Amino acid sequence: MTTIAVVTGNPKPQSRTHAVARAVADVLAAGLGGDISRLEIDLAEHAASLFDWSDPVLTRLTEEVAGADIAIFASPTYKAAYTGMLKAFLDRYGSNGLAGVVAVPVMTGGWPGHLLAVEVHLRPVLVELAATVPSRGLYVTEPELADLNAAVAKWSAAATPLITAHIR
Repeated sequence: MTTIAVVTGNPKPQSRTHAVARAVADVLAAGLGGDISRLEIDLAEHAASLFDWSDPVLTRLTEEVAGADIAIFASPTYKAAYTGMLKAFLDRYGSNGLAGVVAVPVMTGGWPGHLLAVEVHLRPVLVELAATVPSRGLYVTEPELADLNAAVAKWSAAATPLITAHIR
């Protein structure tokens, strides 16, 4: 069974960013076929515990993400980078904490001026945690949210084969 984890660091519960991350998970699951298990973590639901290093729920979720085959890490663009909420979650891992996980960086933003944030800010922290990041990240602008399936499909045409090749 292949496990896909979705971790969204948007302070707003059930955000559009979370919807983008779930759409990416759907496309990857379809590309993999077979038996897929999903774990979805909307960090807005755990905001009060993010800095409690002994919190048992976040400890378990951190371990489950580290044990996933694919982990999608999503954030809205905040001050040209990813949110502190996602950073706080990623800080729970040691230097090789995501070794063996294929990571997919995803960001949303209001305009294309921050397009490189997904590659310049989010990708490096995932690589530092020893995740494999085989494709470019996905950056979805606010206007693209109106046709989310098209935005994800455009990215997925090149990314899905690279990602699934690391799983099989």
